[in-house]
Amino acid sequence: METLQEDEEYNWRKVKLPLLIPVIPEPGLERETGERRRGRDILVAIDHAPNSKHAFDWALIHLCRLSDTIHLIHAVSSVQNTVVYETSQQLMEKLAVDALQVAMVRTVARIVQGDAGKVICNEAERIKPAAVVMSTRGRSLVQSVLQGSVSEYCFHHCKSAPVIIVPGKEDGDESLI
Repeated sequence: METLQEDEEYNWRKVKLPLLIPVIPEPGLERETGERRRGRDILVAIDHAPNSKHAFDWALIHLCRLSDTIHLIHAVSSVQNTVVYETSQQLMEKLAVDALQVAMVRTVARIVQGDAGKVICNEAERIKPAAVVMSTRGRSLVQSVLQGSVSEYCFHHCKSAPVIIVPGKEDGDESLI
């Protein structure tokens, strides 16, 4: 797969997900066309952490509707690293299957090179989603202030969509429903 470059500092690779959704014919009745059939775009920032999977599950259960599209975004240090790309691709394929089984939604995935906070905000600006869903790492307030936080950065800098920060399971939400 060839790396596509939009800017010098903005490299990304689109993940080719398995074709899971059958082709749906155009609606036969005129009343079935229109805004309600288009669905929304929902951006979910993911990584390999369990809290990230929890945020993805939360988005499927609480936010997604039948005609929505989930955009999975994973920020990495280098898109040229094949090991990183392949492990990220496997994660995204698994999440795409989960999305189809749980909420019957379409999934688009991209692996983007760069700082996670900036990457997520740039992708939100490009996609214009209904919401940006992400998790926290469960750091304390002091650690978050000293080391910085991707979710806090996105909360303050993402202007094109509301940012939903899903707390981790250990923060008190043991069940998703």
